[in-house]
Amino acid sequence: MMEFETRAIHEGQAPDSVTGSVIVPIYMTSTYEQEAIGQHKGYEYSRTGNPTRTALEKALAAIESGKYGLAFASGVAATTTVLSLLKSGDNIIAGDDIYGGTYRLLERVVKNWGIETTYASVDDLTSFEKAIQPNTKLIWIETPTNPLLKIVDIKILSEIARRHNLILVVDNTFASPYFQRPLELGADIVVHSTTKYLGGHSDIIGGGVVTSNEELYQQLKFYQNAIGAVPSPLDSYLVLRGIKTLAVRMREHEKNALFLAQFLENHPKVDRIYYPGLPSHAQYHLAKQQMYGFGGMISLELKGGFAAVEEFVARLKLFFLAESLGGVESLVCYPAKMTHGSIPEEERLRRGIKNNLIRLSVGIENQKDLQEDLENALG
Repeated sequence: MMEFETRAIHEGQAPDSVTGSVIVPIYMTSTYEQEAIGQHKGYEYSRTGNPTRTALEKALAAIESGKYGLAFASGVAATTTVLSLLKSGDNIIAGDDIYGGTYRLLERVVKNWGIETTYASVDDLTSFEKAIQPNTKLIWIETPTNPLLKIVDIKILSEIARRHNLILVVDNTFASPYFQRPLELGADIVVHSTTKYLGGHSDIIGGGVVTSNEELYQQLKFYQNAIGAVPSPLDSYLVLRGIKTLAVRMREHEKNALFLAQFLENHPKVDRIYYPGLPSHAQYHLAKQQMYGFGGMISLELKGGFAAVEEFVARLKLFFLAESLGGVESLVCYPAKMTHGSIPEEERLRRGIKNNLIRLSVGIENQKDLQEDLENALG
């Protein structure tokens, strides 16, 4: 098998057979001429399939060490399609530290389908097995988690899922396939917001799903077409472009994040820091074991509560206050009011998302400039 960097550039992206173009063309078409009734050249309608999207789906599968990839219009669209595998009366077990948009989907949309979600502690994997009910069908986790950057042992959880004939889904957005490949550790399905590291330039919204299970793939492919939340050819092209440089970008993200985490860890105005690449992180050794690197996300709690947070973000110059993550530019986010604002305050606090918590998406700018920006904001 080719190495990761080579797969990211070549898989699904052979030169165009008609023109020899080394870049996959953007097929801006909604429909395709058919040779006769029931006879087409592999494509009928671009909701069902588009050659640019096909190239992206092959690339997604390749970089996640999977057999089948599917692309979507957003990460939430990808999540919704995966959850469409379930039916009324089923139960989901989800980790208790997850993206606020996933929580909102589970509690305000999927619940209306007659599907209940039970939350288990990602700090204690036995809680997942204890939470299993006769109607449980699926386990949903993130690792590293959003926003507390906890690491969940995918291999152990996959063994639990197999024992009980459950589908294990891992949201791999924070790590990216460069630093973690859950299918290699026993997961059944991997989900991505391709908006983030895979796109990498904060210029598209997209999602992806990868599996090696043909039966699950066929069901997901049906729902992808039936629900129709697919990316445009242009967005598919932009994610493909981002994937080509994923490896080099992720190395820079991680280098900068580790440098800044070490700087922030002992800063007098930082109460607590969350970064899996620090030996002080509770799951540092697990991260080293199941990941190929630690990623570019840092979360920290500031001394002084919300007032300190307000002052900090107001003084930043290079870190933009914005939703999202994974772009080449550095971003700062306040989860309580932004990414996790859909979680009721009492529940959010119970999960450890405090009012003094901020999340940094470390970009690929010069690390000394980023350090100076943080130092000035804390000073």
